[in-house]
Amino acid sequence: MSSLMDKAKGFVAEKIAHIPKPEASLDSLSFKGMGRECITVHSNVNVSNPYDHRLPICELTYTLKCAGNVVASGTMPDPGWIAASDTTKLEIPAKIPYDFLISLVKDVGRDWDIDYQLDVGLTIDLPIVGNFTIPLSTSGEMKLPTLKDMF
Repeated sequence: MSSLMDKAKGFVAEKIAHIPKPEASLDSLSFKGMGRECITVHSNVNVSNPYDHRLPICELTYTLKCAGNVVASGTMPDPGWIAASDTTKLEIPAKIPYDFLISLVKDVGRDWDIDYQLDVGLTIDLPIVGNFTIPLSTSGEMKLPTLKDMF
């Protein structure tokens, strides 16, 4: 009796493994704007949907690290839908406080950039499968704005 259950579980697992799933990519981090207390940076998640019906996005979580320290993190609950048979772009804004940037002076150095790593978890509700999380990550160097950029 248990071998029949094991066969059934194996059959279902194999079928689910071959179901097409949405795919996503993460753009590099870029400067967006400045405020009184922080700079705002952003990245885009590009999600392609292989299905002919739209899919709900349950949540998007992100963690931004600069010089190994967590600078910003958060959760965007229910950020919308992935368009049917298309690619949907989701923006992830993050705010970096100036006091943190001052602590990064050693990393900034002469070239006026900071090393970063952005980790994202995109959770989608797939029919039959249920919640499916796509882990994404990007890292690199981001140029900080100069006085010239402000005026």
